[in-house]
Amino acid sequence: MAGYLERLAARSAAVDSVLCLGLDPDRTALPPGFPATVAGIERFCLLLLEAAGPYAAAVKPNLAFFEAFGASGIAALERIRAAVPSSIPVVADAKRGDIGTTAASQAVALFDVLGADAITASPYVGAEGLAPFLDRADRYVYVLCRTSNWGADELQGLPVAADASGTAPAELLHERVARRVATWGPGGTVGLVVGATAPLEMSRIRAIAPGLGFLVPGVGAQGGEVGPVLAHGPAVASPAGDRVGGGLLVNVSRGIARAALEGPADGPADPGERIARAARNWSTTLSLPVLS
Repeated sequence: MAGYLERLAARSAAVDSVLCLGLDPDRTALPPGFPATVAGIERFCLLLLEAAGPYAAAVKPNLAFFEAFGASGIAALERIRAAVPSSIPVVADAKRGDIGTTAASQAVALFDVLGADAITASPYVGAEGLAPFLDRADRYVYVLCRTSNWGADELQGLPVAADASGTAPAELLHERVARRVATWGPGGTVGLVVGATAPLEMSRIRAIAPGLGFLVPGVGAQGGEVGPVLAHGPAVASPAGDRVGGGLLVNVSRGIARAALEGPADGPADPGERIARAARNWSTTLSLPVLS
C-alpha cells in the first residue's frame, strides 16, 4: 500500500484542492427531515459525502459526534467509513494518545478496524507512547501542536527553557512540540495540527518543521483566514514538501454542512445541491497552492 502522503497527493491533484471535508454531525444543527438521532446523523453524513466528497482531498470524521450515541453511533461511523470512496483518504479525528498496550490497541481500532488512513493524536505521552501509530509506514499521525481554540495558549503558549544539550532554543511549548515531533517516527508518518486562527504561530512552526504535513482547522466558522494558511501551510522540504499540495489539508466542517440549513431564497431548494455548492466554493478557495 502506498504511503499516506502519496495517497493524499494523488487525491489533491485529482480535485486540485487541499480541502478536507469535516464530518461533525451536530444533532442540534441538522436540516429539516433529518431527526436528531443516530439514524439522522448517519443519513446527513452520507448526504455530505455524496454532495461534497467529489470536491474534497480528504474526509475527516470527528469521532466524538458518533461516540456520543454509544455502540449504535460507532456502528454508524463504520458504515459511513465504508461509504467513502477508496480514492479519498480518511482522517479519524480521534485525538488519541496513551502508552504501551493501550496505544497499540488504539492503533488497531483506528487503523485496522475502522480503516482510517490517518488520525489525530496528543503529543503529551511523547514519541514512545505514540510509536504504535508512528511506526505504521502506510498511515499518518497529525499531532496536536497549536490548536485553533481561543484558550490554546493557556498551555501551548507557555515558555520553555533552552534544551540543555543545545539542540533547541528557549521557545514556546507549541514550538518545542513541533521541533520534537519533526524527529519522531521512521519518516513520512507524522504531521501537525496547526490552527488557522494563529497565522503568526503557523509561520514560525513551518520554519521549525519545514517537512511536516499540516492539518489546519479553524477557517470559516472560527474566523481563520485562508491566505496565511496557503502561504505557510504547505511543507517546503521532504517528506511532505515533495508532494502535490505540500501535505496540506484545510478542514471545513460547518462552512459546508450548514449550507443545508439555508432556505430556497439563498439558492437551490435541495439541501444536497446547497452542500455541493458550498463544497465547490471552498474547494476553489483552497485550490492547490503554488509551491516553490
